[in-house]
Amino acid sequence: MKRLAVLVLLLPLAACGGAADDGAGPGAHGELTVLAASSLTDVFAQLATPFEEDHDVDVTFSFGSSTDLAEQVADGAPGDVLATADSTSMGIAEDAGVTGDVATFATNVLTIVVPKGNPAGIESLDDLAGSTWVRCADEVPCGKVALAVLDDHGVTAEPASLEEDVRSTLDKVISGEADAGLVYATDAVAAGDDVDAIEIPGAEDEPTSYYATTLEQAGDPGLAADWVTWVTSDEGQAILRDAGFGSP
Repeated sequence: MKRLAVLVLLLPLAACGGAADDGAGPGAHGELTVLAASSLTDVFAQLATPFEEDHDVDVTFSFGSSTDLAEQVADGAPGDVLATADSTSMGIAEDAGVTGDVATFATNVLTIVVPKGNPAGIESLDDLAGSTWVRCADEVPCGKVALAVLDDHGVTAEPASLEEDVRSTLDKVISGEADAGLVYATDAVAAGDDVDAIEIPGAEDEPTSYYATTLEQAGDPGLAADWVTWVTSDEGQAILRDAGFGSP
């Protein structure tokens, strides 16, 4: 009788397993976790929609400083894909041995953003002196690029604050807490009518490159690889270009 009871209990479980597998394939109704540089917030959300439909999954994101995210995955934090805004941050994860093949998928350049209407009359980097302006902290990618660009232009004006990532910098400008901020060109595009953008001559000489890789701790390595393939595909690249990113 005990043997019969076990069989009766197992049959419904087997039936449920069979139903879930019919036509669904690997990763169906699953979840993909992407850890990405904050400057990718808007465009990755756009890229997620068709990916979710094609793969029948939910894509969740953790956006932040590339350096912080790389250190987290190096320490074994959960995640499936890592996308950084510089090679140094990606190197932290690579050195920890938690990455797969690394792909370069986009570039970006620094620009000045000011609140709509430019109330402080900022027209160039030289006008930052005497104004309330902000940039990213030295140790994060957007801060490193800002330091290089400022040095190239001989600008010594000190920022009112150093922000943890590029989105925090942008938010200070949108809220009117700062007269200007140094962010990526794509952040200015994403902010739309909330800001005005002022190009920095020669900024293209200090481009930011973006890198993506699968992680050793990925729950579904194949699905993670599909995301990297998607952002480097022709269609994915078109979405990135529309958001203001340059080709890798």
